[in-house]
Amino acid sequence: MAKVILLMTVLTVLIVLPTLHVVFAESGPEEYINRRVVVWNLFFKMMTIAFTVGAVVSGTLIWVIWRFRESHPKAKPTKYEGIDW
Repeated sequence: MAKVILLMTVLTVLIVLPTLHVVFAESGPEEYINRRVVVWNLFFKMMTIAFTVGAVVSGTLIWVIWRFRESHPKAKPTKYEGIDW
């Protein structure tokens, strides 16, 4: 449950707060925002996060596959497999 709360907090900080800042940033005609720059900035941040998460997931999958492969020296069948070595 704590991981879910942490994830929601991170998502709030990374997505909701910058979006609220953009929405309420225009206080007058002299302070217009170039929305292309803001959209590109948000896109860049989210793509950086996506690539980082993807790298972590890929690395974890590679480690799991390498660690629990059949030819691993420390790999032993469980009692449920019914094979004695």
